[in-house]
Amino acid sequence: MTVLVTERLRLRSARPGDLAAFHAILSDVEATRYWSTPPHRDLEQTRIWLDSMMSIPADEGVDFVVELAGEAIGKAGFYRWPEVGFILAPKAWGRGLAREAVGAAVDHVFREGLTEVATADVDPENLPSIRLLERLGFERTGSAERTWNIGGVWKDSLYFALIRDRWAARI
Repeated sequence: MTVLVTERLRLRSARPGDLAAFHAILSDVEATRYWSTPPHRDLEQTRIWLDSMMSIPADEGVDFVVELAGEAIGKAGFYRWPEVGFILAPKAWGRGLAREAVGAAVDHVFREGLTEVATADVDPENLPSIRLLERLGFERTGSAERTWNIGGVWKDSLYFALIRDRWAARI
C-alpha cells in the first residue's frame, strides 16, 4: 500500500471508513458542479463509488484519498490510466491543496514508470481546475462538444496532457 506525504497532506488508499467523508463531498452540489455524475442521492451510491475506488486493479490505475490533518478531504489520482482526476471538499478549496495532491499523484506515477503521459478531461467552465493543470505543466491538446451527459445536461470537454519528460524537466 503506497502512502504519499507532502508538506500538508497524506495520500493513501481508500478504506471502508472513508464512506461518510466521501458521501459529504459527493452529495455536495458545489463540490460536484464539474464532476462526472450529479450529486450522490444516498449513502449506497457513495458506497458503490468507494468500493470501485478500493478495487482498482494496479494495472489499470492508482487513486488516493487526500487527508489533511487526519481528515479525508477528497481524492486525487488515476482511476484509469492515463487520466488524472481529483475532487476536494469545498472547505479545502483556495489553499493550493488540490495542486499539492494532484502534483504528488502525478509525481508518483511518473517516478514509478506507470505511465508516459497523464491526461485530463475538464469542463471548459471549470477555470480553477484548468489553472491547476496548467500550473502543473499540462498543455491543452483539444476539445469536444457534448461529451458528458450529467443529470440530463450535456457538457463539453477540454483535453489536457502532460508528458513524463516535461514533468521531469520542470525541476
